[in-house]
Amino acid sequence: MLTPADEKELSEIVAGATGPLRVKGGGTRAIGRAIVGEVVSVAGLRGVELYKPGALTIVARAGTPLAEVEAVLAAEGQRLPFEPMDHRVLLGTKGEPSIGGVVAANVSGPRRIQAGAARDSLIGLRFVDGRGTVIKNGGRVMKNVTGYDLVKLMAGSWGTLGILSEVAFKVLPAPAAAACLSLTGLSHDRAVAAMSAALGSPFEVNGAAHLPQTGQTLLRIEGFATSVAYRAERLADLLAPFGPAAVNHDGAAVAAIWRDLRDVAGFAGRTGDVWRLSVKPSDAPALAARIGGEVIFDLGGGLIWALVAEGTDLRARLGDFAGHATLIRADAATRARIASFQPEPAPLAAIAARLRAQFDPRGILNPGLMTG
Repeated sequence: MLTPADEKELSEIVAGATGPLRVKGGGTRAIGRAIVGEVVSVAGLRGVELYKPGALTIVARAGTPLAEVEAVLAAEGQRLPFEPMDHRVLLGTKGEPSIGGVVAANVSGPRRIQAGAARDSLIGLRFVDGRGTVIKNGGRVMKNVTGYDLVKLMAGSWGTLGILSEVAFKVLPAPAAAACLSLTGLSHDRAVAAMSAALGSPFEVNGAAHLPQTGQTLLRIEGFATSVAYRAERLADLLAPFGPAAVNHDGAAVAAIWRDLRDVAGFAGRTGDVWRLSVKPSDAPALAARIGGEVIFDLGGGLIWALVAEGTDLRARLGDFAGHATLIRADAATRARIASFQPEPAPLAAIAARLRAQFDPRGILNPGLMTG
């Protein structure tokens, strides 16, 4: 395994590569088809390079552990807005998530429904392309949007366009209080209706999930304590047609509830493959009925986590639908047989191929990971 100590060494390694390279961050997301190639780890590119709490910005090298970034922010009463999922819980992997890996996979969580995905908080980055060229894009402050589209493009590219060396984010203050409202016994349709009503209200709901296994439909509110108390009471009144809402104001308990939702802990350690479906919330109930396994709704129904029998080709079972399905957890044989990422329509696939040819003309960066 190659572990460059800095960006210059990383550039030299890529420029001198004679075969495929498998890009490694923290090694916590075994998603996509297996890559045969020499491993290049960014673990040596570590450390917070710039943090300006007053400007709400942080810059870190790509190999910096996510926990280190979060600890630096927490010390100043701030946090990353997008609540990145810890895949180790669901996948049973080891290692330590890196901030570069978060960007490469565009990892987000339940707060995405309000704060957006990781790419929406990303304001700048540096990376090494498939030629070994160092490219800087965006900036280190929120007002600098130079090359904004390229910043967005790299988020979620899974190391197929370049190897990240530095990332810059806008951050937000951490809330003083939180509350979780719980409705019980709702059908899928009623749960989606309740979540839609809550998200369409003026009460700034930033988490909306439905867990059929426990019969709970959960809604989260965060902010100043007095505001949270008022909004939770008003939201409970709004949701009265769906049944009485229990309200939990214990901050630690609320954090634990949404951490488990974020990490899909309900499917952890259980037999079966796990799929992630991005859909229209109004379509979620009908799709859940066709899945043939257990489901969890997040993002108000816009995200379905599905636990199905091992080896199930869920895309084939569902047929065409408005959305996409990603195979998140399966054994190596299933991942070799079924593409983990949703196949793109021909026009989009052609664009993606041109982008890869531009940034990685030799096709050496994580080849086949996303396309098979």
